[in-house]
Amino acid sequence: MTKRKQKKKQQRKLPWQVILLLIIAAITYYFTRNADVTLYAVIGTGFAFIVSFVWKKVRVQQPTATASTHHIDDMTGVEFEEFLVRLFKRQGYRASMTKSSGDFGADLVVKGNGKTVVVQAKRYKSSVGVKAVQEIIAAIRMYDADDAWVVTNSYFTKQAKTLAAHNDVRLIDRDELLQMIQQSR
Repeated sequence: MTKRKQKKKQQRKLPWQVILLLIIAAITYYFTRNADVTLYAVIGTGFAFIVSFVWKKVRVQQPTATASTHHIDDMTGVEFEEFLVRLFKRQGYRASMTKSSGDFGADLVVKGNGKTVVVQAKRYKSSVGVKAVQEIIAAIRMYDADDAWVVTNSYFTKQAKTLAAHNDVRLIDRDELLQMIQQSR
């Protein structure tokens, strides 16, 4: 559900940016009555939108080797998934994101060494609970996977660790993720 909300937000960005440009143009023209000043204000704001857009794209595509915990903690959930795809590819796997809605508990599908792994990506500020482990367990059969992993920028609750241990789910916490990043340099 979170992914669906993020996707809707992304789809709404362009209309709000256009509306904001029109509002800036109207206010500037109202106070200055000068078309040149209004044009410069709209161009300047448009340039700021473009710089912001490019900055976000560059930040998302930043090489995994230079990623830090601070950088990862600032990512959105989708950016974290994209980051993990690049990380797994650097490690020699074939990795792809699942569709954003109806993913049956898996955010990524990673293939390599003759195995298919389903991955649940959790970019959290607090500990990841048992629900993430339950979701990835359900995804194993849906994707005919050999293994299941839950990857987070945080840590796991005791209950999540217990359920994962009983179901052979690999938990990759903040510390192991940072090790993976360092090894991929």
